Amino acid sequence: MEKSITLADAKAQLSALITEAEAGAEITITRHGRPVARLIGAPRDVARAPGDWGWRGRYDKSVFAPMTDDEAREEGWPV
Repeated sequence: MEKSITLADAKAQLSALITEAEAGAEITITRHGRPVARLIGAPRDVARAPGDWGWRGRYDKSVFAPMTDDEAREEGWPV
């Protein structure tokens, strides 16, 4: 369900609007008849741990292996 509300009314009813958005409503906030923002609920099914950036792709773990002195020199690092 989508709802449209003026900015002045949104300020007066913010708590109720957040409750509606949390329940699944999409609320468009308007200023002078033009849409300026949308209020939607945050996803609840995303469980994240500290340091988890959400990327689930595969990568070559060897990129974290220490470099040899020769490899460091090739890269231009002072050894």
